[in-house]
This record gives sequence, structure tokens and C-alpha cells, in this order.
Amino acid sequence: MCGIVGYAGHEQAAPILLDGLEKLEYRGYDSAGVCIGDGGALRVAKAKGRLAHLSELIDGGRSLQGTIGIGHTRWATHGAPSDENSHPHIADSGKIAVVHNGIIENYLKLKEWLVGLGKRFHSETDTEVVANLIEHFYDEGFDFRMSVRKAVERIEGSYALGIMCRDYPDTLIAVKKDSPLIFGFGDGCNYIASDVPAILKYTREVCYLDDGDMVMFTASDAHFFNGAGDPVEKRPEHITWDTSAAEKGGYAHFMLKEIHEQPKAIRDTLSPRMKDGRVVLDDIRLTPEYLKSLSRVYVVACGSAYYVGVQSKYIIEKLCQLPVEPVLASEFRYADPVLGADTLVLIISQSGETADTLAALREAKARGARTLAIVNVVGSSIAKLADDVIYTWAGPEIAVATTKAYSTQLAVVDLLALYFAQCLGTLPQARYDQLYGELQQLPAKVERLLTEEVISRIQYDASRFFNNRDVFYIGRNLDSATCLEGSLKLKEIAYIHSEAYAAGELKHGPISLIEDGTLVVAIATNPALFDKTMSNVKEVKARGAEVLGLTTERFADEIAKSVDSAILTPETDPLFQPNLSIVPLQCFAYYVALMRGCDVDKPRNLAKSVTVE
Repeated sequence: MCGIVGYAGHEQAAPILLDGLEKLEYRGYDSAGVCIGDGGALRVAKAKGRLAHLSELIDGGRSLQGTIGIGHTRWATHGAPSDENSHPHIADSGKIAVVHNGIIENYLKLKEWLVGLGKRFHSETDTEVVANLIEHFYDEGFDFRMSVRKAVERIEGSYALGIMCRDYPDTLIAVKKDSPLIFGFGDGCNYIASDVPAILKYTREVCYLDDGDMVMFTASDAHFFNGAGDPVEKRPEHITWDTSAAEKGGYAHFMLKEIHEQPKAIRDTLSPRMKDGRVVLDDIRLTPEYLKSLSRVYVVACGSAYYVGVQSKYIIEKLCQLPVEPVLASEFRYADPVLGADTLVLIISQSGETADTLAALREAKARGARTLAIVNVVGSSIAKLADDVIYTWAGPEIAVATTKAYSTQLAVVDLLALYFAQCLGTLPQARYDQLYGELQQLPAKVERLLTEEVISRIQYDASRFFNNRDVFYIGRNLDSATCLEGSLKLKEIAYIHSEAYAAGELKHGPISLIEDGTLVVAIATNPALFDKTMSNVKEVKARGAEVLGLTTERFADEIAKSVDSAILTPETDPLFQPNLSIVPLQCFAYYVALMRGCDVDKPRNLAKSVTVE
């Protein structure tokens, strides 16, 4: 979603803000803007469209003088993308400037009240209400900090705010609730940002603001306050990953780079938790006694993370004999789920800030369930709120369409399944040892899928099928769950109508859509179900479909008899096959999108971190 950068220092601010906003382009946006403090003036430049357009308007920031400022990339929620609706927003009398990430739920009520007091509005946004609300309290005689405090007490919803005041020319204030915001400690300068990559070039010392936290800072100092307004101390955390982790590193796109980073990401996630033939999860407190008391596990997530949840149902139920129910986070609260002390709610989110997932987590805790989060971002809202958390250690993921975050989430599910089985005693030792060994080998097998030979084959398939208007993914059991994510990748970045179905459901409706030239991607990696899936392949072939098959090396000769082209993966246990199967599907979607001329890293209408409902 929206990206925020703020800077107070001694160098010209606008070029630094533009540079930081460029590092946040992965979050998705439709307009951009900056506000620079120049003595007693607030100078704003903003425009609809790409950041490059804004940069051109202000000559790379050189035309806006001043050493303090806030910048923003907006993803529209209230009001269409336009210059007027772009951030920053200036209050009616010009004293307050605001950038905002999140949703102000009661903005209409506040706007009506402010209009009644004589405030004028010039945009359709909820954010302009915040600027005018702060200015109202400022005009009432409160100082800058207290005006912000009084305003956020009236606001309902989610927000990360960067705020400037015309009468405080060297000071910025930031405050957050339910939207990500970090503070960066510099040398003679200080920063705020929505995410680390925006300021990593300038500092590695950061702290993550908690909900309700406020920071008031200048170039030389920073004062932190909690939700009650009391001073608090924030210790900086040192960022260890390299700046190149947030750059393309020679790859054409972040997505391609992140696809190729998957072996390392999976290895980093698995290796520290696999010791001496046992899964060791020191970072969670789920005892064997507690696990034995469980009646059900809910897996709650959105998008690709939800599809990890679908995979988890097959894996955990098979290994642990424990009922698992995947639920979309956006539906969880409204389904009146049966929750209690005997229910574990597994929350999955890359960013740890996904609004629907965060709301579902709060609902689960309110109803007495224990919560366990799988997230990638340390210090994120979900990580802090959950009873236990397992980090995926995938490193920063910049491309909007997830790849390595999905793969590491799935790897954690594999670990959890073995850990639960280990605690519950549901597996014979020989079976446990076999699965443990297969899990250890996954990173090396993913590497085999990223060799030049395999990639060239996938590129060839993409060149054959990139012009298809409709694509259907079919598979059975775990392959069916893999179809969901493979289909989503094609939709997200290639803008092709694509649907995923359990292969056995074809005859219950979808087969009526198959006609000459329709592409069907058939995944058949489970030996017990291979023949059944090939029967479905024959059904669609008889109706004119072209079929791209995906199976293991074991079935290379068999699948060649039924499909037009085939992608082969190494062998592993069928329960872990999805960890391998998804990689060629990611690559296929990438190369199809490339051949269709799509913006792979920033697909239209999508955002990386969805922090609104």
C-alpha cells in the first residue's frame, strides 16, 4: 500500500525523499508527492502517475529547497487517482501537512464536523480530514505535539502519519496505529519510513514503532511517546541484511531475482530449526500437552498465504491426524468461527501488516484461541500481537507478486507438521526420519529447477502459450492446492483470465468452457493419483485443449503420451512436492508476463502490503 518517507537533517531533503520513495515502489501506488519545509513555508509538489513524473517536475528534488520534509506514494482508497487526491495534504489554513497510510473509518463524520466549523476541503480523501483536524486543535491553542495527540484520539481506523507544522520548521512528528512505520537513527539526521529499504542506504539503525507510539524529532534528537502520551525509550535495532538484498542484483526484475533466491531462503528458514534429526522450534511455546488438547487448527490468511493454508490442511492432517480448516481472513470474523482454548489459529502473512489478517488475529484472541503467526517482517504488528511467532527469514521481498515468501511459508508449514507429529507421536520413527531427510534436501532440489536447462524449457513453453486468453489449472489433492497459487501468479502479473480447479470437478461445469486452443495446465505429481489426472487430461484434449503438464522425473515417459508439453521436477515425498512444483509455475507466469509486455514487478491495481480491508 502507500509508502511514507520522512527526513530531518542538513542536506537537501527532496532528493533523499525521492530516493526513499523509489525503494518503496514495490508497495504499489498511483501517485506521489513531497512536502519540504523551507524556513516558515511548506512547499508541496505532487502528481498522479509514476514517481519518475514527480521527479521530473521538481528536477530530481533540486528545485525544492529545504532540509526537512515528508514524501508519499499513494494507492487510492478514497477518491480516484489525481493530482488533487495525491499526498501530502495541506490543512485549510496552510499550517499542517500530512502523509498517511491506512484508512480513517470515521472520516465522513469528522469532515462534516470540520466543515461546520468553517474548514474547507480540496480533495476526496480521508487524509485531508486528518490535516484539518490537527490544524483545528492547533488553532485552539494546543502545541504541535498535543494537537496531533488530540487529533488521533478522535480518529477511528488505521494510520501511519508523517506530519509537519509551518510554525515548527525543524520538526517532524510521526504516529501509527495498525499500519507499519519505522524510525531511522542517523548521524546528524533522522528518518521515518514505511519499510527498511527506503532508508537502508542512509542508516542501519532503526526501531519499529508500536501501535499508539509517537515520535517527535529534528535532525539532532528524537523523543518517543506511547499511546498514553508518556515518554518511552526506543533502542535501535541493527539491520544486518545487505543493501543489495533490496536491489535487483543484475536480474531484469525483482521477481526474477526473488525466484532465484528461493533455495537460499528455504535453506535459511529450515536449517536453524533442524538439529540432530529433530525439528527444534525454540521460538514457540506449544507443548505436547497443549497440542494433545487441540480439537482443531484454523489457518487464516489472504491471497497466496491463504493458499499455503490450503496446502497445510493436507500436510498437517496427514501427518498429525489433527483437523485443519483454512479460512480467508476477510471472511473469518464474519463466519462466527467456533473458537476456544482448544483451538489453535495459525496466522500467515508476509508483511505482518495485512489488515484483514490482523483483524482476524484480534478476533481469535478475543474469543480465547491461541494464536501462532508465520510472518517475514520482524517487529510487524501481527508478530507482536500473536501468542507465538515463527519468522520465515526470506529477506526483503520487493516484487508485488510473492515467490520466496510463499515458498518459505510453505517450508514453515512442513516444519510445523513434523514438529506436531513429533510432539503427538503420530508417526513411526522410520517415516519421520524419511520425511526429515526429504525436507533437508528441498533447497538443493529447488536449485535444480533453476538451472539454465530447465529455465530455457519454461521460456519455450511461455513463448508457445503467452497469447492464450483463458487458462485452466487442474490437479488433485496437494496438486490442486498448487494450482491455486500457479493460477494466481498468471493472473497477477500477466493479466490472463486463469482459474484453478480440482481435476475431479471438471465434469461438474468447467469443462463446458474448454474449446479449441484453450490452455490447460495439468499438475500430476502424486503417484497414487497420476492416472486419474491423466484421465482428466484426455477429457480436455478431446475438446480441443492444449495441455502443459507438470510432473516428476519418474513420470516423464508417461506424461509425454498425453500432453503437448511437459515440465519435470525432481522427486521428493508427495507431501513436499508442492515446494518444488510451484517454482516452474512461478517461472512460467514470469516469462508469459514478460512476453506480453507487462510490468512484472508492479502489476496494475495490486499492492505488496495490503493494509486496508
